[in-house]
Amino acid sequence: MQKVHYSSAMGSLMYAMVCTRPDLAYAIGTISRFLSNPGREHWNAVKWIMRYLRGSSNLKLCFSTEKFVLVGYTDSDMAKDIDSRRSTSGYSITYAWGAVAWQSRLQKCVALSTTKSEFIAATEACKEMLWMKKFVHELDFTQERYVLYCDSHSSIHLGKNSNFHARSKHIDVSYH
Repeated sequence: MQKVHYSSAMGSLMYAMVCTRPDLAYAIGTISRFLSNPGREHWNAVKWIMRYLRGSSNLKLCFSTEKFVLVGYTDSDMAKDIDSRRSTSGYSITYAWGAVAWQSRLQKCVALSTTKSEFIAATEACKEMLWMKKFVHELDFTQERYVLYCDSHSSIHLGKNSNFHARSKHIDVSYH
């Protein structure tokens, strides 16, 4: 691995991810954890991402000219990071059916349940949507309601019914 320019390739991939390719966020976030000591399997993953980019370079995201709606999508895994047991949160926010904001990152705390992991992801996406709502409003676009999709029924229930529960008080303090 001494002759392979792993960090240079990762820098190029990160530039593409931040500027134009939100679909790379999870893969690059995962393999970037090994920048200090990459192995053969990490270099193979970089080559796989490069092949993916070459194969999908003619694909594009198209914005709609009819429906200017701000919509968010969120998801999370549960303790996927083997070393720290932290979960990865991700969200994508679209406007006129084109992605305008996205993020994939390790959560700041260890989630004790899938509900908490998904709720943290939804909270982060909601904060970004609130900022986007203000931004879109400054551009004189109005929308009656804003939609955030989450695939966890228990997290949705927790968000709608904010009653006090002894098992969820740590969520209430940090994310409610």
